[in-house]
Amino acid sequence: MRKKLLSRAPMHPGPILFCGDPHGQWQHIIDAALQTHARAVILLGDLEPARPLHIELEAIWERVWFIHGNHDTDHADNFANVWHPELAERSLHGRVVTLPCGTRVAGLGGVFRGAVWYPKDAQAPKFHNRQAHARITPHQDRWQNGVQLKHWSSIYPDEVEQLASQQADILITHEAPGYHEHGFKELDTLARRMGVRMTVHGHQHDCIDSSAHWAAQGFQSYGVGLRGVMAVGGDGGGG
Repeated sequence: MRKKLLSRAPMHPGPILFCGDPHGQWQHIIDAALQTHARAVILLGDLEPARPLHIELEAIWERVWFIHGNHDTDHADNFANVWHPELAERSLHGRVVTLPCGTRVAGLGGVFRGAVWYPKDAQAPKFHNRQAHARITPHQDRWQNGVQLKHWSSIYPDEVEQLASQQADILITHEAPGYHEHGFKELDTLARRMGVRMTVHGHQHDCIDSSAHWAAQGFQSYGVGLRGVMAVGGDGGGG
């Protein structure tokens, strides 16, 4: 997918904030963005907003970017408030966006699931893309004429391949990369193919020091804990 440059957005002088799974809580994110004059606020999935996300974060919306997590397809209301039409331009899933500061950020939302593709099983993916999965999904189980609701947050191989053909400075994912006990080496491969300097993930609700792995990985990796906020500079370097 073509990179999108957002030159219209105002430039703020502060850091980029990476926000661990909010699970419906927003005030700490709004406060952090305003206090630090954040240039961008990036949500790492499991948003679960009670209202459409752009309403929950109206005070800072021009700086917000996000990916979805597995819990964002637990219920129809969660889905509606994250896949709302007015939010599409702010979703990083499956694309690279160049922020006003020049940092290129790529996103991969969702999780690996055995019904689609679970790389740790060392088995071929059952479906290459969501369209193929939708074709065999019984009509009564489809959501918005596609796959089952929960599989809107499943990772499909074509999404990874599409990202791998692009370049970025930072890759954000909901799943953890390979350094984590519950992470996936496939995300390490994706990060290297994209030439990123840093990956940031949520989902695991922890922030383990992975610096011992950085040299072998070829990039820095960070996890952000439950409702945590991590600030880094705008050049893709950790801090």
